[in-house]
Amino acid sequence: MDCREFLLSRRSIRYFEDREVPLELVLEAIGIARYAPSAKNTQPWRTIIIRRRDLLNKLAKLHAGARPLERAPLAIVVLAVPGESPTSYLVDASLFAMYLWLALHCLGLGAVWVQALRNTGDIREILKIPDEYIPIGILAVGWPAEKPEAKPRRSIEEIVFLDEFGVGL
Repeated sequence: MDCREFLLSRRSIRYFEDREVPLELVLEAIGIARYAPSAKNTQPWRTIIIRRRDLLNKLAKLHAGARPLERAPLAIVVLAVPGESPTSYLVDASLFAMYLWLALHCLGLGAVWVQALRNTGDIREILKIPDEYIPIGILAVGWPAEKPEAKPRRSIEEIVFLDEFGVGL
């Protein structure tokens, strides 16, 4: 598969096969994601791999969009570290998260992004995360048990301007 096909084939996977995901495979994906760009190469991110069912179930109750965590064999929480990159930590950690998602896809795993910013206090409490780390997202991870079709996207003309905002193609 060429890189275009690879990128266009990534989907949000919410249903997973009932089988274990080897920790080595997850660590390989994290190893790849370490090469995500960050301002001044600060790499202001950390991860927590969650395999305990009780923790996954608690996280699944955060909000309706977190329900795939009930069905996932594991999850990866992405943390931003503001003290390491005060002006760009959210962007840097988000780039890491996207690289991680693509690395998981590359290795045959499926994932879905669970937004965490509105529940940082709850997540910190559940996972005993110190205040100097911000949970920005959770990836529910497993072997895909579905193959969703691509959803419609905005046209290029709707999202691209030339030279100045509002000037169309």
